[in-house]
Amino acid sequence: MIIGEAGQAVQAVWGGDILGERGRVYGGGGGGGGRFEMDPEELASVIGQWEAELEKIVDDARTIEGLAIAAVAPGQDPASSGYASTTYDSITSLQAQNDSMRKYVQNYIKKLKEAQTKTVATDQGLSETFGQAT
Repeated sequence: MIIGEAGQAVQAVWGGDILGERGRVYGGGGGGGGRFEMDPEELASVIGQWEAELEKIVDDARTIEGLAIAAVAPGQDPASSGYASTTYDSITSLQAQNDSMRKYVQNYIKKLKEAQTKTVATDQGLSETFGQAT
C-alpha cells in the first residue's frame, strides 16, 4: 500500500511495486488538500529514495548523450542520412524527456527537504515548549 503524494508520484513515474519492499512509502492518515504526513525517519527515507532515482536519471542522461554522439549515418546515401536524422531526432526527444524528469525530481527533492527542515524545526520547538512546561 502506497500512501500520499510522494508514493503516488513514485508509482506514477516508476509504476506498480517496482520499488519493492524498500520503496514503500508509509504515512499518516493519507492527508487531504494536497498534504501528507510522515515522521522524520520516513521523510528521510523517501528523500533518499528520490535522490537514488535522481542519480539513475543523471546516469541515463550520460548514456543518452553518448547515443547522440554515436548517431551517425552508416553510409553516404540518402537512406542512411534519413536514418541518422530520424535517430538523432528520437534521441533529442529522449534527452528532452530525461531533462524534464530530472528537473521534476530535483524540484520534488527540494520540496521534500524544505518539509523535512520545517518538520524538524517544529518538533524541536514543541520539544522545547514541553520541556519548559515541566
